[in-house]
Amino acid sequence: MQHKQVKNTGMSRATEKQPNHNRDVSRCYQSYNPNNQTQELYLSHISSQGPYQSSGCNNQTQEQYLSTGHQILTPGCYQSSGRQDHLHIAIPNNTKLRSVSWNREQGYIACGAEDGLLKVLKLETQTGKDSKVKGLAAPSNLSMNQTLEGHSGAVQVVAWNEQFQKLTTSDQNGLIIVWMLYKGSWYEEMINNRNKSVVRDMKWNADGQKICIVYEDGAVIVGSVDGNRIWGKELKGLQLANVEWSPDGKLILFGMANGDIQIYDNGGNLISKLQIYCLTNATGSTIIASIEWYNGAGGYVEASCPSLAICFENGRCQVMRAENDENPILIDTGMHIVKAQWNHTGAVLAVAGSQRATGQDKDVNVIQFYTPFGEHLRTLKVPGKQIHGCAWEGGSLRIALAVDSFIYFANIRPDYKWGYFSNTVVYAFTKPDRQEHCVVFWDIKNNEKYIKYVKNLISITSCGDYCCLTTKADENACQYVLILCNSIGTPMDSKYIDLDPTYVCMTKTHIVAASKEAFYVWQFKNIKKLAAMEISGKRKASSEKLYHIDDVPSGAGGESIDFNKAYAPTQDPVCCITASDKLLIIGRESGTLNRYLMPQLSLTNKQILNCRPHQIALNCTSTRLSVTDIAGVLTFFDLDTHITDANGQEVIGEHLKFERKDVWDMRWAEDNPELFAMMEKTRMYIFRNLDPEEPMLSSGYICQFRDLQIKSVLLDEILKDPENPTKDNVIEMEVKSLRDTRELLEKVGLEETLSFIEDNPHSRLWRLLAESALEQLNLKIADHAFVRCKDFQGIEFVKRLGNLQSETMKRAEVAAYFQRFDEAERLYLDMDRGDLAVALRKKLGDWFRVVQLLKSGSQGDDQQLEEAWNAIGDYYSDRQQWLQAVTYYVQGRNQEHLAECYYILEDYVGLKKMMENLPENHKLLPSIAKMFVTVGMCTEAVDAYIKNNKIKEAIDCCVHLNQWNTAIELAKSHNVREIDSLLAKYAQHLLEKEKIINAIELYRKANHYIDAAKLLFKIASDETKHHSKPMRIKKIYVLAALLVERYHEQRKMTSRSKAKGQRGTEAISALSGLLEEDAQSMTDTKLLDNAWRGAEGYHFYILAQRQLYAGQSEAAMKTALHLREYEDIINPVEIYSLLGNVGVNCYYSCHGLAASALRAFGTCSKAFIKLESLDSLNPEQLKQYEELALDLFTKSSVCPSCDTKFPTCIVSGRPLMDYQFWSCQMCKHQAYEREISTRQNCPLCHTRI
Repeated sequence: MQHKQVKNTGMSRATEKQPNHNRDVSRCYQSYNPNNQTQELYLSHISSQGPYQSSGCNNQTQEQYLSTGHQILTPGCYQSSGRQDHLHIAIPNNTKLRSVSWNREQGYIACGAEDGLLKVLKLETQTGKDSKVKGLAAPSNLSMNQTLEGHSGAVQVVAWNEQFQKLTTSDQNGLIIVWMLYKGSWYEEMINNRNKSVVRDMKWNADGQKICIVYEDGAVIVGSVDGNRIWGKELKGLQLANVEWSPDGKLILFGMANGDIQIYDNGGNLISKLQIYCLTNATGSTIIASIEWYNGAGGYVEASCPSLAICFENGRCQVMRAENDENPILIDTGMHIVKAQWNHTGAVLAVAGSQRATGQDKDVNVIQFYTPFGEHLRTLKVPGKQIHGCAWEGGSLRIALAVDSFIYFANIRPDYKWGYFSNTVVYAFTKPDRQEHCVVFWDIKNNEKYIKYVKNLISITSCGDYCCLTTKADENACQYVLILCNSIGTPMDSKYIDLDPTYVCMTKTHIVAASKEAFYVWQFKNIKKLAAMEISGKRKASSEKLYHIDDVPSGAGGESIDFNKAYAPTQDPVCCITASDKLLIIGRESGTLNRYLMPQLSLTNKQILNCRPHQIALNCTSTRLSVTDIAGVLTFFDLDTHITDANGQEVIGEHLKFERKDVWDMRWAEDNPELFAMMEKTRMYIFRNLDPEEPMLSSGYICQFRDLQIKSVLLDEILKDPENPTKDNVIEMEVKSLRDTRELLEKVGLEETLSFIEDNPHSRLWRLLAESALEQLNLKIADHAFVRCKDFQGIEFVKRLGNLQSETMKRAEVAAYFQRFDEAERLYLDMDRGDLAVALRKKLGDWFRVVQLLKSGSQGDDQQLEEAWNAIGDYYSDRQQWLQAVTYYVQGRNQEHLAECYYILEDYVGLKKMMENLPENHKLLPSIAKMFVTVGMCTEAVDAYIKNNKIKEAIDCCVHLNQWNTAIELAKSHNVREIDSLLAKYAQHLLEKEKIINAIELYRKANHYIDAAKLLFKIASDETKHHSKPMRIKKIYVLAALLVERYHEQRKMTSRSKAKGQRGTEAISALSGLLEEDAQSMTDTKLLDNAWRGAEGYHFYILAQRQLYAGQSEAAMKTALHLREYEDIINPVEIYSLLGNVGVNCYYSCHGLAASALRAFGTCSKAFIKLESLDSLNPEQLKQYEELALDLFTKSSVCPSCDTKFPTCIVSGRPLMDYQFWSCQMCKHQAYEREISTRQNCPLCHTRI
């Protein structure tokens, strides 16, 4: 190894030393005794003295087995040599421990002790003979036991850097050593001894890049992972005791010896003082015991979850959401606190210390567990004189406790949010990057999973075909939601309730939610039974009921739901609930059981337990109740037993004397009221009528107990990779009677097994016997066994076997019955009964094999082969493998499914070819036409409809796709008269939605040119009002005029077609066209006669401005004078403004004679204005002057002799005086030939010349 030189840190690199391995481990073995009910703390210790020896810990029985609604804790246990060992880890020479820390990533345990002793241990799980034994139940051993030498004083502080695999330790002399892992062993990497003060605390930040070290004298050092000092500071006058980083590494909290906490930024600058609320009215020491800020690496229980825990030695704690939280959670633990630590998800805070024993004059070591919201979970008593620390394992399934010279381990059994129903395991977990709970619905039969994200999830409950997700509706509102989900996570129903659902249970038809004071019952709709209920007319709406726990409901019903009851206080709160189809049992803190009859919910009895129940469960007949108390002690209560009490009175119900300790899970058998399974420590016990069988090692949570088989799930293993569960973590176990029956069948015979089962009857055993008898073709015993297990199908099968004459045939049928289909097929083929082999494969849906059998010469015909091809096509179609499906549908001549595949593959060529090959009026043609319509292929759709003689649908298709030309042609060719009304409706629909352009296009395509032109004229008029650009308005007018011209052309063509075959065709055609136009013009005369008027006006308006800007003042004046005729098109203000501008321009730009003439016109104009304004003129004289002025100024465009108005050249704007001129074929406007010769398009309509 190479070591870098460390600068300005006061730290030096250590010389490389060989590790001192001490593998002598002394263990206290204890053989299994099922009657031994003492609660033991399983311990192991490390010793440097001699071989294995007793640790003298057999009297350590004070430890409580913990069972809570949130966490279940058991003592640690390890396995060796095929049996269960109870172990503790002891430090050599009884050296007292001072600190302990567990590396959560790599699993190393560092423990510091007096006399400079520092050890690194590692516990690893071994793979035993039984692969089903996993997790906490699996055997473990110490894979590392290394003593690290370098400290001389008591090792007081131990801190792991999990990201960089470093260990930092400090002793009472102030010596700091950084250890690194190299080739499987730990070596000194750096050392530092300030020689001035003692290190009180040191912490690495969340990403492992920085470490903060605090000394008792107020010195602070922040260094990097490679040993360089980042900054240092002397907090003068302050005695430091604790340090903690914020999760983001931006803040550092310093705890003082006087109980104050100061907040600094990561650069060493003071920000503020942290407010302490929990010491109000406190007595005793105010020394800070621990500051723990959960970094959020494992996600949060919920949004804004408290994560900063500050604990004082006097037992006071406050849990804050942030450093400036003004409303923290305050806890009074009532103990002397030594150490506190969060688990890996921030869901549980473990607080270690000592507490005065009740009724005794001494302190006992305890660990108390709290939620982030201050809810007390459980208290764990620990043997020994003094506890010095605690540390969670990485997955929070174990916790290590440093007590005296021992390390104790307690197993944690979390109460996960999970359930099991319909072959589905549903469980929830949190992700660091999401606030919601991730809920996984895992089908363990098909190994399929469905993931949902649920906000504010409280609990998961399951029964029958459904599960119930209990959530909080809003973080700020006191409303909750019960969500009923099926096995793929689809919500089927839900209810909002104003009651805190602290306890929730479920039956196949009801969900019961209870708070501390009231309970709510919801009879939900069973979706699977709704169809049958609707047919029979018995369907009922879901019902709800709400009662206070102190109410005495009669079951008559009719009460209204009043959630105010949920807030009424009670002297005896609810502490647990359970329900079956017959009863609802609610346990109360006093030990009282309220017994209600279901579904009426009438209170029938109140019974008293000898303990406070924590979890209760009813057996399958609702006659016996299991009761697990707050300490994990399991007892039973017979609900219907009549006994005589001490006063000689008869009472109903008896609390049995049976008792089991350390129980953390229990489940009744679904088909036997006397069978139940329970989890005790890391063993599963099965009881029949309170008599235990030999236990089995397991750490699984029990899902189901039915047919003498127990299904359990290893949730601890699943949640290590929750998004990828495997079937290896689902364990199935059999009860002893089932195992014994299998052994008898294998080794003895049917008759002896029959006798055994008659003495130990169970339907599962009878079924096992029947199956074994079938294998041996002993039909008599098989029939008897099927009768005893009430298997009607089995009885019928045996009868059918009895009617068969061939032994081979019987064996083939039996092989098929036991799903050994290959064997059955082989036997059928050996008998030359290929038809039976084909029939078998058909029943199984193995159509590939059916094809193989039919092709190999087995009896069959083309019809069966086509059926097989189509079935294979369905197989690929179901899996969306459409190309393969097409291949088989073609062979199976399944045209309907073939068309669907072509459509999905977008193979419209193939679909069209298929349509063309179909005969007329084929039933598939309308479906194919609809497919073409959906993709806009109008022509193909029309062809399909016409081929099926569905003209109306073809026209509708054209209308839908805006192919109005085709629609009109179809309507005309098939004499359909509804097209005009349909066109009008659609156009009106477009106009109502203000889609005027679409309506114009619709009219244009439908050859309704006049209607389209009207809309364009309206748009042009609106654009004029909005002062749009003149060129835009002209274009709109031109388009409208062109539509009118097309209308004229259409009329002529129609007239010609009508006049075909008649003499004088052209004359008749022209006359007919004129007559039709006259008829039309009665309503639209102005539109038809003056179609180009708007285009003309804006054409000359634009032309005059172009001429003006080009300096052609005289031409501009002549063009502008024409605009006076278009005052109805163009705003007069704009016309005369333009005329004025042109006149002024002419005045200043004209020269010579032309100028004189123009100035004369100007003088003349002024004179006429003056004359018309004189008051002395009579009306007749005024009229004469006006006519003279008009004659004078319009003289240039009107013939002076005949008053004929000359046409205007659309190129120059001048009057046309020549006899020869050019005329546009489209708009019929004229121009001088010399002017138009340079143009390629008509200046007005832009038609190509």
